[in-house]
Amino acid sequence: MSTATNVEATAVNTIEWLAAGTTGIVVPVYQRQYRWDIGGCERLLSDIRAVAAEDADHRHFIGSILSAQDGSSADSDLILIDGQQRITTLMLLVAALHHAVRESDPGLAAELSRVLVRPDGTGRTKLRPHDAWAELYESVVLDRRDDTERESRFDDNYAFFRSQIHVEEAPLIWQGLQKLEHVSITLGTRANAQQIFESLNSTGEPLRDHELIHNYILMGLSHAEQRDVEERFWLPIERHTGEAIGAFWRHYLVMVTGRELAANGEHGVYSAFRQSFPRVDVTHLQSDAETWRHFAEIYGILLDPSLEPDEEIARHLRYVGTFGRSSAPLVMSAYSDHARGVIDRAELIQTLEWLQALYLRRALVNLPAERLIARLCRAREEGRESLARAFARITPSDERVSAVLKYSELPYPAYVLGRLEGVADTDDYDVEHIVPAVPGDAWSGDGVRPWSEYSEDEQNSHRALAPTLGNLTLLEQGLTERVFGASFPVKRDEAYARSAVAATRELADAGSWGTAAITQRTVALTADLVRIWARPALPEIDDDGLTPILDAVRRRGWPAGWEREFDYVEYRGERWEVYDVKHLFNRVFRRAWTDTTAAALAYCAAHGGPIYDERAWKGQWDELDDTHFLYMGWDSNYMMTAVQGVLEESGIASEVFVKYSYIGNVM
Repeated sequence: MSTATNVEATAVNTIEWLAAGTTGIVVPVYQRQYRWDIGGCERLLSDIRAVAAEDADHRHFIGSILSAQDGSSADSDLILIDGQQRITTLMLLVAALHHAVRESDPGLAAELSRVLVRPDGTGRTKLRPHDAWAELYESVVLDRRDDTERESRFDDNYAFFRSQIHVEEAPLIWQGLQKLEHVSITLGTRANAQQIFESLNSTGEPLRDHELIHNYILMGLSHAEQRDVEERFWLPIERHTGEAIGAFWRHYLVMVTGRELAANGEHGVYSAFRQSFPRVDVTHLQSDAETWRHFAEIYGILLDPSLEPDEEIARHLRYVGTFGRSSAPLVMSAYSDHARGVIDRAELIQTLEWLQALYLRRALVNLPAERLIARLCRAREEGRESLARAFARITPSDERVSAVLKYSELPYPAYVLGRLEGVADTDDYDVEHIVPAVPGDAWSGDGVRPWSEYSEDEQNSHRALAPTLGNLTLLEQGLTERVFGASFPVKRDEAYARSAVAATRELADAGSWGTAAITQRTVALTADLVRIWARPALPEIDDDGLTPILDAVRRRGWPAGWEREFDYVEYRGERWEVYDVKHLFNRVFRRAWTDTTAAALAYCAAHGGPIYDERAWKGQWDELDDTHFLYMGWDSNYMMTAVQGVLEESGIASEVFVKYSYIGNVM
């Protein structure tokens, strides 16, 4: 068998590979900037801690690293073609570890220094990023930073590692680092670097969240255990959810965590699953997988309500489905409780009714319906009354709905008219515009005066009211075809009078049809609408777009426009003129330090910051008192997570809201 001559691939110990020889590792100019955020650093550190705790033979594979010699000499630098993000992050971790122990453990510090610094006496780092940010990187790794106000990913991630590593844990972290391995792919002079890079990064489809979950569940099991879990649990989950399996896991985890998940493309569902189920050994899998299968079966019923034997529940499941699947986390929770006898049938149906009222009323008044369900799941955990209050807060009032119904286009008209007019299945009916959306010249509302003789103002008034509630009704498709485009008297006598829908037959009593008749009918139907789609009978008013702090978007990095992300923040009844995440982070932690010190300390103890008893590294600090300091040099995602966490720890998260500005909403 012949061997490759232009590509050499070898499994190596990562730390030994970084520390070996006198050569440097150079990031070429065409590489993108360093982009890892604190979330990625957190996962890496977690993996290193986990492998450190395993037996001596256990290793952790970090993937492949692609490089090429910069010239023919053995002492030439390595050009890093693929792996920059991982290697840079590892170097920042090693630097944080080095700076933490350099005074207390000189021996370990020397070993760490071999990884960071070239031994040729130049004082340069082993890794040399692109010249545009090489000086910035080296100032962090070599602890030469002099600008404490600057912001960069190098500074953010170094600060995170420094905050998480305590001196007494340093040997354990070093042990974990020494168990990292990768495949080192080194190219010869004739190798096509671009083609190999594209093959490593572009071949095949990336794994989706549910595929990652599947692998995570099974990977640590024996083959026999894998087959058992696959047959008894995973395959039934796939059968129940079908092509919607990805959405099922997303909705299930929103229900479990009570939190919205990261945006698509960031594996937020998989990350939430790992946090919710950190142990997937056989003992824990048995009970957990039973639960997953139970909720997958419920999700299958939401996808196809005909599987539900109770006709009224099935009908309301279909109604809720009119608005999409976003309500699934709350519906699954309530349905499961009903199936297990925790709540009665009436409470389940009431929850489904509240959901319909919420979505329809918000659509009517043109309020967004995104990011509402997680807060309702949290409220439901606290009981029925708490859920009712949560619904009432975000469901527009009768007065607000009644005002817009007079002049606004009716959303979901077939669904709304079906419930108003008592038609359970609207498939064989059309939504009939009594005044056509675009009347022909011969159309007439009274059979005497044609449309062409209506004044411009009259025509405009009729067109404006054509899509509103009072001008719509359900009509059998056969009757619709018979009178399409006809004047009102013809439709009244030949179609409306013959309809099986009582509300449509009532139109046969009208002598003529125009704006006055539309308005009168709107008023009558509005009374029925606010009764059928009733909001909970509680005094809370709708919140006009305030977002609970636990549902605030956690964006990665500093997005364009972040300086004006919020219009204001409502903190326990106070209105704060706070416009960005950084200001909010500072204000909340200063307030927590004053009002709920024990909770602030408990949060920081569990998460390694962001309050410390000394300024342990260079950067942006704010003094809370003589012996406690708040580090401010984080990325916005970390800051928002910390704000949410300390408010939850304090028990006041439900009393804090943000009002997004226009800029914040469009980012």
